[in-house]
Amino acid sequence: MSKIVEEVLSANRDYAAGFGDKGDLPMPPGRGFAILTCMDARLDPAKYAGLAEGDAHVIRNAGGRASDDAIRSLVISHKLLGTREWFVIHHTDCGMETFTSDVMADLLNSSLETAKIDADGWHDVGSTPGSPEGRFISWLTISDNAASVVEDVKRIKAHPLVEKTIPVYGYIYDCKTGQLVEVPEATTAGQPG
Repeated sequence: MSKIVEEVLSANRDYAAGFGDKGDLPMPPGRGFAILTCMDARLDPAKYAGLAEGDAHVIRNAGGRASDDAIRSLVISHKLLGTREWFVIHHTDCGMETFTSDVMADLLNSSLETAKIDADGWHDVGSTPGSPEGRFISWLTISDNAASVVEDVKRIKAHPLVEKTIPVYGYIYDCKTGQLVEVPEATTAGQPG
């Protein structure tokens, strides 16, 4: 067993020992909203949005992008579990701003091992074979953070399975200050129609 597995299981034993009545929480989120945000380990939506268990749905992926799967989760969140407001929250210093889809496809074509980055960009250092399959995935990279928030809010609002009365708010989490900074154009685009 790896050290990481041991640490996770130990932490889980401690958590479960104090679980209390959390097993009685209802399935629908108590505060009736959902957040789509990045998987970046520096972001803790429970802390930056004041959440406790059972409060809200938090959907995370690379970049906090409105991918088909993220929209699928938001639709389920509303249709089956009653959320009435959604947030799209990207963040400063996002890794998705450090490469393009072509760069990712080239890296994967070379090797499936972890790449390295330096002042000249990303470089593959792997010795095992890669795969050309990376060319067939939309990596949803980011070249302009605020523009990507607007794009994602508009994509969500335009989706035919999204109820038009749901407001969608757009923000950027500042990794240096912990503050949520509104992207006004996104929030305007996300108003009920």
